[in-house]
Amino acid sequence: MFQYILFDLDGTLTDPKLGITSSVQYALRALGIEEPSLDKLEPFIGPPLADSFREFYGLNEEQIAAAIAKYRERFNDQGIYENEIYPGTPQMLASLKAAGKKLAIASSKPTVFVERILDYFHIRTYFDYIIGSNMDGTRSKKEEVVEEALHQMLPSEMAPAEKKAAVAMVGDRRFDIEGAKEHGITSVGVSFGYAPDGELEQAGADFIVDTVDALEELLMQ
Repeated sequence: MFQYILFDLDGTLTDPKLGITSSVQYALRALGIEEPSLDKLEPFIGPPLADSFREFYGLNEEQIAAAIAKYRERFNDQGIYENEIYPGTPQMLASLKAAGKKLAIASSKPTVFVERILDYFHIRTYFDYIIGSNMDGTRSKKEEVVEEALHQMLPSEMAPAEKKAAVAMVGDRRFDIEGAKEHGITSVGVSFGYAPDGELEQAGADFIVDTVDALEELLMQ
């Protein structure tokens, strides 16, 4: 069924909560904002950082730039490794690769960080394509990331109906589902990530799975 599979990273293949939320907390503190609850910062997992700082804390563009710089100051050396891979994920990726499927990462996280995380967990070898955002903030919307992944992965002559049947985008937030819909590919939501209750359903995910084993079973069809 699926020959091309795009994976989100944060909340889909790994659990990055401690590293991301602690780095956001560090950035906010540098701007004079104290946020003691890491749980309250979970919504930062998934969307572009600039959007989250703007939406949740009302920062202006100058403050956003400063916050992102402070975030990366901590994340670059410490937060990036405060991360855990979901049990069963390496085995799932190995099975999909052995079945001849083409795999890609499609993440709003800067590509340089994505590559370091994949290397850290020894799973980079499973991916044929690694697409993230740019350090200057461009290509950070999930629709843009998916567009670039499809451009690199797919034959240009693939018909829309064929694309829907052959390509899946797997993610844990509505942004992943919306990115898939924007480009006419199948959307697969994973409920073990960081979507609030009902978000994946409301976004219209084609499939929703609750475990890594169930995800593997679906993608191996």
